[in-house]
Amino acid sequence: MVKDKRNVRSLYRAFTLLEVLMVVVIIGLLAAFVVPNFFSAGEKAKVDLTQALVDSGLNGALDLYKLHMGTYPRSDDGGLQLLLEEPDDEELAEKWAGPYIKKAEDLRDAWGNELIYECPGEVNADSYDLSSEGRTDDQDDDITNWEEAR
Repeated sequence: MVKDKRNVRSLYRAFTLLEVLMVVVIIGLLAAFVVPNFFSAGEKAKVDLTQALVDSGLNGALDLYKLHMGTYPRSDDGGLQLLLEEPDDEELAEKWAGPYIKKAEDLRDAWGNELIYECPGEVNADSYDLSSEGRTDDQDDDITNWEEAR
């Protein structure tokens, strides 16, 4: 007879509604803290990737172009596209040993926008200015290859 009482008690053992609600609330609170951090980490990664591209990612290709051609690609002659395409001028085409980058997508930032290139640069007068507008067109999130005066 004692055995039967144990079986009956074990059948009625379960979580109460209050316990289930507490677990749901705790999971909701955890999600409220974790999810925003997860999405901001993705945005931070895009900023870091674009900063690396602007600071040093294209330096090798641009320096190699300068070594072969004698100067950095000028903005008014085609800019960064000269890293991909042979110049029209026959004399320059003989010096050109490109393409200096693999694909045109390498000239875009992490948000898919084209990089902004000026040669000669306004800030780096002896070389080039390379920048990205960042996530928005707002000046506050621009990514540049020079230090902003603050």
